[in-house]
Amino acid sequence: MSTLEHGTRPIAAPPVVRPAPTGRQHRMTGRQKLILTLLLGAQFMIAVDFSILNVALPVVGEGLGFSLNNLQWVATAFALTAAGFTLLFGRVADLFGRKRLFLGGMALLGASSALGGFATSPEMLLTARVLQGLATAAVTPAGLSLLTTAFKEGPLRDKALGLNGALMSAGFTAGAVSGGLLTDMLSWRWAFFVNVPVAALVLILAPSVITDARPAHRPRLDVPGAIAVTGGLLALVFGLTQAGAKGWGEPATLGSLVAGAVLLVAFWFIERRSASPLVPVGIMKRRSVLWGNVTGLIAFVTETSLVFLLTLYLQEVLDYSPLATGLAFGVLGIGTVLGGTLGGRAVGRFGTRTTIVAGGVVQALATLSLVALGSSGGWIWLLLAATFVGGVGNMLMIVGFMVTATSGLPDAEQGLATGLATMTQQVGITMGIPIMSAIATARMSSLGSTGPDAVLSGVAVAILVDSALVLLGALLAGLFLAPRRTGRTRT
Repeated sequence: MSTLEHGTRPIAAPPVVRPAPTGRQHRMTGRQKLILTLLLGAQFMIAVDFSILNVALPVVGEGLGFSLNNLQWVATAFALTAAGFTLLFGRVADLFGRKRLFLGGMALLGASSALGGFATSPEMLLTARVLQGLATAAVTPAGLSLLTTAFKEGPLRDKALGLNGALMSAGFTAGAVSGGLLTDMLSWRWAFFVNVPVAALVLILAPSVITDARPAHRPRLDVPGAIAVTGGLLALVFGLTQAGAKGWGEPATLGSLVAGAVLLVAFWFIERRSASPLVPVGIMKRRSVLWGNVTGLIAFVTETSLVFLLTLYLQEVLDYSPLATGLAFGVLGIGTVLGGTLGGRAVGRFGTRTTIVAGGVVQALATLSLVALGSSGGWIWLLLAATFVGGVGNMLMIVGFMVTATSGLPDAEQGLATGLATMTQQVGITMGIPIMSAIATARMSSLGSTGPDAVLSGVAVAILVDSALVLLGALLAGLFLAPRRTGRTRT
């Protein structure tokens, strides 16, 4: 941390006269732009994979013979491995080279996507989805840590992280739109094939463009900690997905959640005693890392679950087709891109805490307005306006979270910090849907109906909870995050 951030200055006489900052100091070089393009392209493709198969699942099931009960595993197999192995691979990137892990992950992503496209059985497709999840767990933290180390802490990094957040969120929306288009116009198999040329292009260009500093000393990998945290996250995510599919009272759900909690508690104690911990306990005591990830978790839980709730509304109440539903979320995608573009500037001008709080309040109010949705088609205009505004607010929260959770740390710990941030993102995406689904389902059960009116009521209750959760995240950020100085020169 700099002396300015501590509020003290070294004593020196006479004062050094520095030239006035120029625009060049805040402009990217041609090489930095190319690095940014490659890394953001990879991250965007990863984000698309989270949702590209959602609208195509019924068609996939018919084509490969999936039973209706097992169809959820097409999404769950990906989410389990992506969330479960992210923290481990983030640390592996620090120890053995981020560039090496990034390129290996991209190669695996291309190969597994081709395998999925050529799948002829459910087992083959699920294998491809597991491998895609592993590739995502490797590429996302490695790519993000390469991004943070390519740009020094300050305006350029804030801008890069803002664009990264915008494209990650926009990719989630673009996946729903492109999945519908590809399925209707070509085949669901192109939801896999589209990754192959992108991965090949990155593999051709990245080796000569991206640089990576390797650590001088490589400590031993914390194997017990790696087993505990990976097993804990796998059990937790499995339990959450089972809760959304079968309910919270099922033995498999409760058993998995309890096992996940026990393993994660064990992980904490293992790390306290480990000579080379996977996650040094000290890093979690940093206010920026701890509360930054808490607010980031809330941001991802609320926005991704809102997309799910509004999908129910559009299809079950307004009778929209899957393709029309995906297109309706295009407005949300535009809002997230705008929010990500503005996020870096907002952080630079107002600081991370103010950006997160303001974004959370905007998102909460926009989400709250959706409680008024009715059963007639005219309410689509409220949905479009609210999701656009809410998308801007959500991205301000996410950019503030990314900057907060990765700032004030040495380059040697950037893979760890970005691994934590990426794990927060992926667990949040996975947690939100089963939690809000359970709330909506409970409301519908209390009404004793599954018709459009009951769905509308269930969605409204879950949206109200969603809005309150966002507001809680903004409040926590305001109370516990320290204001980050904007870096302006003081006299």
